[in-house]
Amino acid sequence: MRYIQATVVVMLLLIALPGRTQSIRGNVVDAVSRQPIESALVINADDPTSRTSTNAHGDFVLPSCKRVQVSFVGYKAALIETNPRSLTLISLTPDVIDLKDVVLQSNAVSRFSSLSKIDLDIRPVKNTQELLRLVPGLFIAQHAGGGKAEQIFLRGFDVDHGTDVQVSVDGMPVNMVSHAHGQGYADAHFIIPETVNNIDFGAGPYYTRQGNLNTAGYVSFSTYKNIARSLVQVEGGRFNSFRTLAMIDLLKKNKDRQSAYIAADFNYTDGPTISKQVFRRLNLFGKYNLQVSGKTNLSATLSSFSSSWDASGQVPERAVADGTIDRFGSIDPSEGGNTARFNANLQLNTRFHNGSSWENQVYYSRYLFTLYSNFTFYLNDPVNGDEIEQGESRNIFGYQSKFSQQHFIGKSTLYSTYGAGIRYDATRDSRLSNVVNRKFISDIKRGDIREANAFAFMSQQLNTGNWIIDAGLRLDYFHFRYADKLSTVQLPAQRKAILSPKLNIQYSVNPYLQFFVKAGKGFHSNDTRVVVENSGREILPAAYGTDLGMILKPTKNLYLSLAAWYLHLDQEFVYVGDAGVIEPSGKSKRQGIDLLARYQFSKKFFANANFNFTRPRAIGEPKGNDYIPLAPTFTSVGGIYYKSVQGFNGGISYRYIKDRPANEDNSIVAKGYFLLDASVNYTRPRYEVGLALENIFNTNWNEAQFATESRLYNEANPVTELHFTPGTPIYARVKLAVFF
Repeated sequence: MRYIQATVVVMLLLIALPGRTQSIRGNVVDAVSRQPIESALVINADDPTSRTSTNAHGDFVLPSCKRVQVSFVGYKAALIETNPRSLTLISLTPDVIDLKDVVLQSNAVSRFSSLSKIDLDIRPVKNTQELLRLVPGLFIAQHAGGGKAEQIFLRGFDVDHGTDVQVSVDGMPVNMVSHAHGQGYADAHFIIPETVNNIDFGAGPYYTRQGNLNTAGYVSFSTYKNIARSLVQVEGGRFNSFRTLAMIDLLKKNKDRQSAYIAADFNYTDGPTISKQVFRRLNLFGKYNLQVSGKTNLSATLSSFSSSWDASGQVPERAVADGTIDRFGSIDPSEGGNTARFNANLQLNTRFHNGSSWENQVYYSRYLFTLYSNFTFYLNDPVNGDEIEQGESRNIFGYQSKFSQQHFIGKSTLYSTYGAGIRYDATRDSRLSNVVNRKFISDIKRGDIREANAFAFMSQQLNTGNWIIDAGLRLDYFHFRYADKLSTVQLPAQRKAILSPKLNIQYSVNPYLQFFVKAGKGFHSNDTRVVVENSGREILPAAYGTDLGMILKPTKNLYLSLAAWYLHLDQEFVYVGDAGVIEPSGKSKRQGIDLLARYQFSKKFFANANFNFTRPRAIGEPKGNDYIPLAPTFTSVGGIYYKSVQGFNGGISYRYIKDRPANEDNSIVAKGYFLLDASVNYTRPRYEVGLALENIFNTNWNEAQFATESRLYNEANPVTELHFTPGTPIYARVKLAVFF
């Protein structure tokens, strides 16, 4: 309650601030591609204390002035005379990446966007796994042959496939609530990595625009509005792996008026396992932008993906130790699945003369999913085995609207944002079934799910002197309904609302030192089947978090960020899709320290590292039995990179995760690992060739790990021990890209 009271008081004070000043408006774009530049820093050239940053559309508003200086990472700074009567158009020319362009006194959002821009530019990626790894502190693991959504770890959470991390692309949600395989299932494989222009991210529940599932943090991808050149690329590597990619610019002229491009991506691999994965994935993507008028811009995106694969599943340690199977073997080679998703996303942005803007978005997704797994082998059925099928077909409908405006009070700026929207998920035949070699035997659960989420939010951000004070309030309303096809008794629908206050304050001592404090409430909804079967108890368990930190630039080429944080999670009920049961868990707390470092040795030579320390514990459990299974306690990611526009470029990167408890009393330990990867490319204006090496030391490592009770064929008694998916051994791939 105190969170809400404090936030409301701050918001009312900010809204009540009087006075307005005349302003100028501008739009910043890439001089080559005409792509809008988000988070560019705009400063009054005659009064550097008056500054702002551009939004996602490249727009900015600043108190009236004669000249502005505009800069952003990877572009030449420009000094521009403004036009007080109309929109000032500013084109920035691409240049070398320079860490000194990351400014502490700018808005926090623009600072994070600048860092992600650096990481994207110096570390080209080939798949969504590598995209997610660019998020500081975020670890992932794959354990189903490459076709299933990754297991995500962040801030001491094993968030499964997305229960506590919200993921979106171009404002469209990736997570799927009440999914057949787990709450918040975030399968981002429909994203073609080369289409991603920026990654916005945040740890903790402090962001007003991010609602359901934003407890440990959020990740928001945005794709290019248009591309500077077309591209055809082919790759090949070990394990009979190959990839083809094409990105074609359809409208090369008049990009200020309209633009369009398409992309296609096909992947195939047999994988390192003895049973071939026969993994196939096809991605298609298209985007069209139209400047409807001087004030209104329309963006339309269509995308689809489909994939199929076989998997070897998790391997029990005892079967490898006694020689029953190889480390890359399997107990049940009939695992695997297929999935597909089709997306349509329409965005309309209108700018007004006073600098305010109104954004409207409508989206639709069609999703199909089938997964075959066997986690316990012959524990429940000693004759046929325990293979299960999980599946569903889903439609997602969504609409959201956001209105933003700026008020100038002397040299201070008040940014006001108001938003509302609705999301509706409708699944058919969400099912859990017993199968043998993918052939149906009997249903365990089967039904149709209807889940609606209506929301509204507002935030007020005051930039005054060296202070930024941001207060927000969010209201979410949910309606849950489940039609059980295996029962004649239908349980009533359930509904619930939750209010989430947020408060962020930062103070810049000088251009080289900044302090910040964050406090907020977040939540994740529970699976509809849980909500209905438990008569609406614990529908929306809340998370309460606080961050206290500092950002330091002791030199222009060194950036450091240090945060100490705490997160409390209320009791929740979790739907365990693999078993079709409801598993309650108690309260938990997590506290930790995050350290982020970026250093630029020269114009072309960079280094970065992230260190994340966490102490996750269950509340109310006896000491020694209060560990949270699979919750990471220490992770680190970093590397050294050489980036040149032409000629040779490349880098060496590492990732490390420490041993961690796999069960509540730490008697079973999930093994940590250290991996080293490297890449080198030779780039010319018309082509690029490259070589990448993964797991250079050929380390034996476990990617996904679980403490599982299982029984092998002819075993008299079950055994609870570590089951794992073996990580990929040393792997090499080459690529050739042609630009035109």
